[in-house]
Amino acid sequence: MLSENETKDGWKSLFDGKTTNGWRTYQNKKSDSWSVVDGTLHCKGSETNKSDMRADMITNDQYENFEFYVEWKISKGGNSGIMYHVTEEFPTAYLSGPEYQLIDEANFPEKLEDWQKVGANYAMDPAPTAEAKPAGEWNTTKIIVNKSHVEHWLNGKKIVEYEMWTDEWNKKKADGKWKDAAGYGMAKKGHIALQDHGSEAWFRNIKIRELKS
Repeated sequence: MLSENETKDGWKSLFDGKTTNGWRTYQNKKSDSWSVVDGTLHCKGSETNKSDMRADMITNDQYENFEFYVEWKISKGGNSGIMYHVTEEFPTAYLSGPEYQLIDEANFPEKLEDWQKVGANYAMDPAPTAEAKPAGEWNTTKIIVNKSHVEHWLNGKKIVEYEMWTDEWNKKKADGKWKDAAGYGMAKKGHIALQDHGSEAWFRNIKIRELKS
């Protein structure tokens, strides 16, 4: 629930804690992985990512400039993410929307590059100062998108900031994972997405405040 001051400041709740109202699966794909459990939006996870009943969850509405807040926790060795400016013309959400990485680094079974670690702008900008709580404990995340300027916050601390569509940004895209993903990061407006990466994850207190253009 939003406080009176939050409402006055323009915050809008994106999750009522009881239903998935305001959310749907990416491209309306069939999925049995999302439900509401104990006041959280819960992704049940799986030992495999191959099931055709899995899909990312996206907001019904689209957003351009905003401040987004969520509390989250992840299972041991888990991997997930939060994406923004997501559009639906690609096979998966991450081919359009930049991703704030959620991952249990301490127990992840593979070696991670810096750009794969928690809080990073996935495959673009590492977050070396990020300090997440252990798996199973709640973290707070804030993402601020104001035109080309983006900030990632974790547990009250700013951990990454970057400018989209600059020469530096274009070079990172061209030289890295997204070199063949022409639509990555190009939309100026889109959905917020919670990733179903096959890991169990929980989200609550999801809210957004739109910023003036």
